[in-house]
Amino acid sequence: MIEVDVAGLPAEGSDAGARGFVGISFRTSDDGSKYECFWIRPTNGRADNQLRRNHSTQYASYPEYPWNRLRQESPGVYESYADLEAGVWTKLKIVVDGVHARLFINGAAQPALVVNDLKHGVTEGKVGLWIGSEADAYFSNLKITPAASPR
Repeated sequence: MIEVDVAGLPAEGSDAGARGFVGISFRTSDDGSKYECFWIRPTNGRADNQLRRNHSTQYASYPEYPWNRLRQESPGVYESYADLEAGVWTKLKIVVDGVHARLFINGAAQPALVVNDLKHGVTEGKVGLWIGSEADAYFSNLKITPAASPR
């Protein structure tokens, strides 16, 4: 389980499409070229456009399954809505079990996003702090709890 408080907002001078992307990569390869990732788009959480709101949280798996491929091939499956605000601390909790992962927001009892087919399969790797382009991002209170070993 990975827990962290994050805050993200568009960087000063960024274009109008900036969303303040901030998240966590996991199962990251030693060289950083392969990883799974959950992130949030804080400016989408309270947007007036419903489609944009539906893109508040997202999963991707690099390099084979970037966000745009997943959105095109499986619309709505790897993204969901969450109530977010730009520049406000948001608690993320990621629970990974085999090829399943769940993203919880701000202590909610139910996940905001469920992924039942992690694209890298059952593997392990490093955890990283993830920041999108044109974003200012902040992290605090990172806690990583290893999965229980099978008996």
